[in-house]
Amino acid sequence: MRFSGHTRSGVVAASAAAALVLAPATAGAAPADVLAPRTHFTMAPDGSSGLTEGGEGIPNIDSVKSTIRTYYHATNGIADKQSSPYITEMHAIEDAQWGWLSEAYDEAVVAGETPAIVFDADDTTLWTYDMEDAAMHFVFDPVLQNTWVQEKKFPATPGMVDFVEQAQDMGFAIYGITGRRAAQEAATVGNLEDVGYTAFDGDNFYTKWDGADSNAPSYVHCDGDGNPSCSTVEYKAWTRAHIEQADDVDIVLNVGDQWSDLQGGYADHTLKLPNPTYFLPSADLDGTPADAEFSPRTHFTMAPDGSSGLTEGGEGIPNIDSVKSTIRTYYRAPSGIADKQSSPYIDELDADTKAWAADVRHDCSTSSSKRPAVVFDADDTTLWTYDMEDAAMHFVFDPALQDVWVQDERFPATPHMDRVVTAAKKGGCTIFGLTGRNDNQREATLDNLQKWYPGAFKDKYYFTKWTGTGSSQQPAYITCAAVRCTTIEYKSQTRAHIEDDLGFHIVANYGDQFSDLIGGHADRAVKLPNPTYYLP
Repeated sequence: MRFSGHTRSGVVAASAAAALVLAPATAGAAPADVLAPRTHFTMAPDGSSGLTEGGEGIPNIDSVKSTIRTYYHATNGIADKQSSPYITEMHAIEDAQWGWLSEAYDEAVVAGETPAIVFDADDTTLWTYDMEDAAMHFVFDPVLQNTWVQEKKFPATPGMVDFVEQAQDMGFAIYGITGRRAAQEAATVGNLEDVGYTAFDGDNFYTKWDGADSNAPSYVHCDGDGNPSCSTVEYKAWTRAHIEQADDVDIVLNVGDQWSDLQGGYADHTLKLPNPTYFLPSADLDGTPADAEFSPRTHFTMAPDGSSGLTEGGEGIPNIDSVKSTIRTYYRAPSGIADKQSSPYIDELDADTKAWAADVRHDCSTSSSKRPAVVFDADDTTLWTYDMEDAAMHFVFDPALQDVWVQDERFPATPHMDRVVTAAKKGGCTIFGLTGRNDNQREATLDNLQKWYPGAFKDKYYFTKWTGTGSSQQPAYITCAAVRCTTIEYKSQTRAHIEDDLGFHIVANYGDQFSDLIGGHADRAVKLPNPTYYLP
């Protein structure tokens, strides 16, 4: 269910992949904690957890975005520059370094060495959040990034101007190493100067060569991991080695926001700054996986409403790039198009729908009501929107583009849900549809469903949401607490209408969002997995 619902029940079953099924108990809504998203997750940074965790075990990408925005106190994609959990954490990290750095400096001087500190650029000295969220919506665009670079749009990363200046005043030699290209060097150094840094210039600030890796300087060895192309770790580690050798310094501290900024050695200490907005992995110099010291978190606590951004810290927020990789592994969608034959998602639904079909046929055929019914949501319950969400929208919802897909009837059936619809019909239930799609999309939605569920969904038993224009108005049987109805108000009161006014008894209600299911008026509520969006 994508737009603008439990039961009389308690939890009785869950598949191995954690799909939720709620079954008959007493009238009214189930306890609030029964129909609620997971809050604890295990996620490897490389996306491989999509093979094992099941749909409910993958951090929902909309909840991740909300959590990130809470962390940065971002409004409309623009980070608060004065106060946020991110700024508070950054200041604490920076302040914690001075005691040991002072000792390290003194030790280096006694040993006759020149101590140095290396800084990455993006989200280490220059803060890219507004570009990543407001401008790019967490979908990287190299052309837009270059515009921001050349126009020197980036503010300083909170507290880092003072940090670099204090290190410089203590006597540390200062260097910068960035993955930005040579063609961006002048603008980057200029941006650094504009926001208050005085330590960086063309001599101590290293950018990556333009063009092919064959243009790499002689001190960078690009075959250490068995791959002829130059990895981030190879470039940055060998550049640190070059700095130490050419300038006769000892790099006491290497500071970066990505683990690949820090791998590869040639620094006595490393400092990882928090950044859940992108993930740039790279093999270590010997080609082996990074050891635990240089590896991202794999266990997370995240509330669905984004509030965990107030408490978990940057490393405790699921990285959005890793979430995307995990989702794509789950749907077997490396290019944004889901595999329609085989994937962990299809396997999960195959197992679940076999059980659901048996249950619903039994419930329909044995119901004490003379008019048993089953309710199905549309998006990602009966019609599968994944290719639109990823390949077309890149997980950034676009209502105009969604309407094109709806009107063109582009959606395939949700895998194996025909099994459940057929079982309900054979059991003697009337099939109802209840979707957040609007009345203007009703005809196209029914035509799209007819392709995959012939004769199952009838116009008179299919509910779409009003538009507020012309004859498409809020029905009298729905009362909302505010001007705009919530999904739960709309769907639960429509189910009440089906039961109380139309005289049916809903034995099961199927949806991919918890808001499809909350609010009573169904004996059984069944949650389909969907980590691609969250509609509270």
